[in-house]
Amino acid sequence: MTLEANGTTDLLAEFDAFEIRVLAVLAEKEALTPDNYPMSLNAITNGCNQLSSRDPVMQISDETVQDVLQRLMQRKFVNGITQAGARVTKYEHRLRVKWSLEQDKLAVMAILMLRGLQTAGEIRTRAGRVHDFKSVADVETALQFLMDKYPPLVSRLALAPGTKEPRYGHLLAGEAALAQQETAAGYAGSLAAPSQGGRVGQLEQEVVSLRREVDLLKEQFESFRKQFE
Repeated sequence: MTLEANGTTDLLAEFDAFEIRVLAVLAEKEALTPDNYPMSLNAITNGCNQLSSRDPVMQISDETVQDVLQRLMQRKFVNGITQAGARVTKYEHRLRVKWSLEQDKLAVMAILMLRGLQTAGEIRTRAGRVHDFKSVADVETALQFLMDKYPPLVSRLALAPGTKEPRYGHLLAGEAALAQQETAAGYAGSLAAPSQGGRVGQLEQEVVSLRREVDLLKEQFESFRKQFE
């Protein structure tokens, strides 16, 4: 369960891949493009389908994003705002209120939600304008806060073979999803090193990429199926 700012309790069910992407885009764009925030449906869709700074890259329709926004509004993670005289509804996230987060912690969550498993150093480098971390230690402090919450929002993974820094991942999709992500990342890494530059290595990496796409398609299908339940 998660405690809201007003002290009430709300069951924190797991999020699907599309819900995580929409929330992360709202959090990211609030910092990067404040003049265009809250965001329109079209702007959110473009942010979800952005090719840079996204892992995995997605291709989501306006209709799917609209359905995701409706679900997130029902759970009070998103507000829909219709201004007087405006033709379109705009949307804003409520992650600060729902999870009691300051901007540095929100920035860490956004990077993990948008880009997958990261080290503290990678988070600092990639946070950019979302939040200016002065040092890796500042990132680690924010990560520790997120791990200490109840329930925790972030988990630290065991050191992968041949690495010196631990990676971190969010727990919004559940522990099983994080474990699957860790396994896939480790498998991809083990293939890349010994076979890099060779035809066999290229084919193996393509297989890993295809498996990730299959996993994403499964998640997309589940999200689509939920619309008819």
